Amino acid sequence: MANNLYITATESKSGKSAVVLGMMQLLLRDIRKVAFFRPIINRPVTDAVDHDTNLILTHFNLDIPVADTYAYSLQDARELINNGQHATLLENILKKYKQLEDSYDFVLCEGTDFLGKDAAFEFDLNADIAANLGCPVMVVANGQQKTANEIVASTQLTIDLLDEKGLDIVAAVINRASVTDAERDLVISSLECKVNCSNPLAVYVVPEEPTLGKPTMGDVKKWLNAQVLYGHGRLDTLVDDYVIAAMQIGNFLDYVTPGCLVITPGDRSDIILTGLATRLSGAYPDISGMLLTGGIQPAPNVHRLIEGWTGVPIPILSVKDHTYKTIQTLNELYGKIEPDNERKINTALGLFERSVDSQELGRRLINRKSSRITPMMFEFNLIERAKQNRMRIVLPEGVEERILRAADILARREVADIILLGDADKVGAKVSELGIALDGVQIIQPNLSPKFEEYAQTYFELRKHKGVSIERARDTMNDVTYFGTMMVHKGDAEGMVSGSINTTAHTIRPAFEFIKTKPGFSIVSSVFLMCLKDRVLAFGDCAVNPNPTAEQLAEIAINSAHTARIFGIEPRVAMLSYSTGSSGKGADVEKVIEATRIAKERAPELLLEGPLQYDAAIDMDVARTKLPGSQVAGQATVFIFPDLNTGNNTYKAVQRAAGAVAIGPVLQGLNKPVNDLSRGCTVPDIVNTVAITAIQAQAEKGLI
Repeated sequence: MANNLYITATESKSGKSAVVLGMMQLLLRDIRKVAFFRPIINRPVTDAVDHDTNLILTHFNLDIPVADTYAYSLQDARELINNGQHATLLENILKKYKQLEDSYDFVLCEGTDFLGKDAAFEFDLNADIAANLGCPVMVVANGQQKTANEIVASTQLTIDLLDEKGLDIVAAVINRASVTDAERDLVISSLECKVNCSNPLAVYVVPEEPTLGKPTMGDVKKWLNAQVLYGHGRLDTLVDDYVIAAMQIGNFLDYVTPGCLVITPGDRSDIILTGLATRLSGAYPDISGMLLTGGIQPAPNVHRLIEGWTGVPIPILSVKDHTYKTIQTLNELYGKIEPDNERKINTALGLFERSVDSQELGRRLINRKSSRITPMMFEFNLIERAKQNRMRIVLPEGVEERILRAADILARREVADIILLGDADKVGAKVSELGIALDGVQIIQPNLSPKFEEYAQTYFELRKHKGVSIERARDTMNDVTYFGTMMVHKGDAEGMVSGSINTTAHTIRPAFEFIKTKPGFSIVSSVFLMCLKDRVLAFGDCAVNPNPTAEQLAEIAINSAHTARIFGIEPRVAMLSYSTGSSGKGADVEKVIEATRIAKERAPELLLEGPLQYDAAIDMDVARTKLPGSQVAGQATVFIFPDLNTGNNTYKAVQRAAGAVAIGPVLQGLNKPVNDLSRGCTVPDIVNTVAITAIQAQAEKGLI
C-alpha cells in the first residue's frame, strides 16, 4: 500500500501549490492522519515560514510543528552537494521523513519550486529525494502558453527521465493549460501509456484560471513592503495590469483599464483623486488600487478630503522607492494563493475537483481505508456527496454577509445550485462591497418574481381555512422566508437553509404550515451530527421538542436512524435514560421503555435498545457489565435523549469537553428539507448545512 506521494513540478510557476491543495483535500477525505513534508524549502530556515507549508498547515488546520515539515533550505542543500555530502543530505531528509511516517497514516511530499537559477539541479534533486523516500510521483507540468504538441513533448521528456531513474509515476497533471477538448484528449491519450508500469499513467488536464496567477493588492503590499494608507479591508482585490500615471488627468483617463493598478508619485493629488473618482463613476472601469511612489504621501488637505469619504473604495499603498525602481520590482511579482484568501483557495479546489478524477487517484494511492473518520473527513465527504447530484438550495437571507460569502464558496466548489432571495439592488451592492462574484448564483426579488402571484394563490388555497385572505397571502409572500419555503413546496428548489439572522421559529413556521410532516409522522425533530476525533455520532432531539411523549420519542428514534443512514452512519440506536435495562423505575423510565416498544414495532429491522444509560451505550466495557449480549450497548451510533433539556445540555457538554464538531441541528420529519442555522453561525457552518440539506434532498428523490 502506498502511504506517501511526492508532487514535483517540471518548471517554475506551474501552479503546483494549487495541485497540492487539491491533493491534500482528497487525502484528508479518506485518511485520518495526513502529514505534509517539504524536504527542501526555498527560504533559509531563519526566514518566515515557507509559503506552501504555511498555506497547507493553515487551511487544513494541521497540527504539525513547522520544524518537522522540512529538512533543508535550497541554499543549504546546494552547499552540501557542492561539498560532496550528497549522501548526508539524503540520509538526513530520510530521517526527517521517517519521523512523520511513524506518526501519520500518509505523508504528502512537495518538491522544490524551480525558482533557482539551475532547473536541472532541482530536477535531479527532486528525483533523488523521491526515490530515496520510496514515494510514487505525481508530475505537475506547466501548460501555460503551450500547444498540445508542445505539452506532450515537454511532459513526455520529464516522464521518461523520471522513469529512467526508476521512479513510480502514478499521475501527471498538466496545469494552466489553454487547450480545446479535442486537444485535451490528445494530450491524455499521448501520455497515459508512456511509462513502464502495469497500469496506464493517470493524466489530467487542468485549465488556466487567470485569477489564481494574478497578484492581489495584499501581494503587492508584501512584495514591496508597502504601507497601506487607505482601504485596509480591500487588499484581496486582484491586479490585472499596471498603469504608470505621469500624464495630465485628461490623458491619464484614456489608459484606465479594468483591474489596473495605478502607479504614480505621492504628490500627484490630481491623479489620486481622479483614480478614486473612477471607482465612483459608472463611466469608467474599476481600478484595483493605487501605488504612491517616492515615499511621498498626499498633502494634509487631500488626506482630510479622502478620510472624509465613507469607505474608501480602493486600497492606496505607499512605497519609498521611486517609480522606475518600483516597476522593476513589480515585474517580478506573481500571484500566490495565500492562506487568508478563501476566494483563491476555493477557486483552486473547485478547479482541481472538476479536472481530476478523485476516485481514480484514490484507487491508485489508497488500497485500504480506515474505519475511523475525523471531523475533517466527514465535512469533506459532505461536500463530495452533495456535488454528486447538485440540488437547488434557496437561501432567503440574501443580504447577510455570511450567507453571501458561503454562497460564493458553494458556487465555486459546485456543491449546489444556490438561489438567493432579497432586494436585488441591495444584494448587488453587498456583493460588490464584499468583492465576490457569485457566478452561477440566481438572485430573486420575491415581489418582482414572475411566480409571485402563483405562490400567493397557492398559499391562499392552503391556508384559507385558517381565515387567510388573498391580500394577506400576497403580504406573506413578500416575506423571503415564506417565499423560499414556497419555492421548496412547489418544487422550484429542493431545499432551504435560513436562520443566520432570523429566529428558529420564523425559519420553520412556514414549513409547518404547508410543507408538513411526512406521512405516518406527527412531529418535526432534529439531530446533531457530533464529529468526535475518530467517529461521527447522531444526537436527537436536541433542538426542537421540549418533552416528547413515548409515541413522539419513537418517531424521533426512527427518523434519527434514517437521517444517520443518509449521512453514512450505520444506525445502532440507544434510547437513553437514567436506567439501563430493568435497573431503575419511575415515570421517565417507563416512557423510554414504551417508546422503545413502539419503535421496535414500527421499525423491526432497526438495531435499537432501551432504556440505556449513556455510558452503557457508548463504552463496550460498561456494556458488558450492564447489558451483556446487546447488539447496541457499547457501540451505539444514534443517541435518543428523553427530553430537550437533557439532549441540548448533553450535546453542548460533549461539544465543549470532548472538542467535538457539532453539525446541526438537522431537521427531520418534514416532507422536504428545510434547515435552521444558529444566528451565531460561521461561514463554514452555512456551507456544511447547505451540503447537508442537499444530501437530504438527494435522499428524498431516491438518488442515494
